[in-house]
Amino acid sequence: GPATCMKDECTTTPCGTGQTCNDPNTSPGSTGDYTCTCTGTTSIVVKGGPATCTNDECQATPAPCGTGQTCNDPDTAANKLHDFTCICDNDNSIRKVDGPATCMKDECTTTPCGTGQTCKDPNTSPGSTGDYTCTCTGTTSIVVKGGPATCTNDECQATPAPCGTGQTCNDPDTAANKLHDFTCTCDNDNSIRKVDGPATCMKDECTTTPCGTGQTCNDPNTSPGSTGD
Repeated sequence: GPATCMKDECTTTPCGTGQTCNDPNTSPGSTGDYTCTCTGTTSIVVKGGPATCTNDECQATPAPCGTGQTCNDPDTAANKLHDFTCICDNDNSIRKVDGPATCMKDECTTTPCGTGQTCKDPNTSPGSTGDYTCTCTGTTSIVVKGGPATCTNDECQATPAPCGTGQTCNDPDTAANKLHDFTCTCDNDNSIRKVDGPATCMKDECTTTPCGTGQTCNDPNTSPGSTGD
């Protein structure tokens, strides 16, 4: 009589590595009914072909983590979902499981402002750059966004010179918010001076005794620029 033949499709190793193959019907006429099951789980079963037993969630499109973050999936088994972690690149202590982390990027940590200035970054999200401010110490009126502030201003270096000819200028406080405090002092008489403007200096040419003995000298114009009169 006819033989009882069997055809176990699993003998050809149709499933992938780490998978279990089962052929429920080994009769010669039954084909394509074998199943591949991922090792360690009974929930991932594919009929008639190899199963997909790995799923690295970090490789998903779009990327599961935000900009400036590193994704790590500790278990890439296909049935292990929602276990990936997003870690902030600028601070790996900030992380979140199953979603983007809330990272911070404080631009002030790079000390972008000058000496004697206060830095403040109002938005520390990684995508926000150039919005930090530099404020001069001792004043809130001098604030520069995205770069160092100019906290000094020697008024004596202005062009044109703030003092007249024959005068010396002195700015006692060159802080940028300290204006109109410079002093002009007459070179020929330092007791004559003026704050915030040229002094009214005198130059009496008669003080040098330009006339001979027995003569009276008179200088009608004692301004520093008037000579020989």
